[in-house]
Amino acid sequence: MDNYLESVKKQFLYYKQLGEKAMEQLQEEDLFWQYNEESNSISTIVNHLSGNMLSRFTNFLTSDGEKPWRNRDNEFEPKTISKEELIKLWNKGWDCLLNAINQLSDEDLNAIIYIRNDGHTVTEAINRQLAHYPYHIGQIVFIGKMRKNEEWKTLSIARNKSADYNSRKFSNEKEKRHFTDDL
Repeated sequence: MDNYLESVKKQFLYYKQLGEKAMEQLQEEDLFWQYNEESNSISTIVNHLSGNMLSRFTNFLTSDGEKPWRNRDNEFEPKTISKEELIKLWNKGWDCLLNAINQLSDEDLNAIIYIRNDGHTVTEAINRQLAHYPYHIGQIVFIGKMRKNEEWKTLSIARNKSADYNSRKFSNEKEKRHFTDDL
């Protein structure tokens, strides 16, 4: 598990940054747009992510990850708040997650924690969230692309620029590094 926690932190921060870069491109009204009644707005997704992070990572090692005070169903109810308030909610969840991760040591990774009474090692619980959050951040990016259309500024390798990107990457010497180190 050498460097697992450091890698996890970098990956969480990478996805946090993707969500932020997507939201930065949008007008306030875009954050509340829904494709249809069954889809979620960016605001709803942020509300859900924050609620999940606060529930899962508050007292991470000592209490069930599904807190009695969490109202998951309410996270999916449309709310109209300012972009500034939405970003504060986003950061509140991420701060809780990152504070919990920063307090962990390698010795904690095999400890058992519970989510709805289902036991997980700390590693499994982190991996579960590292799959869950990018799933929703991908939705945020997709909604952003739909709203901005041709004005969208790509968050990854631009179309028809893969060869340039690969050329730049392969011009570097081989060494162990994290894929987020260049960002």
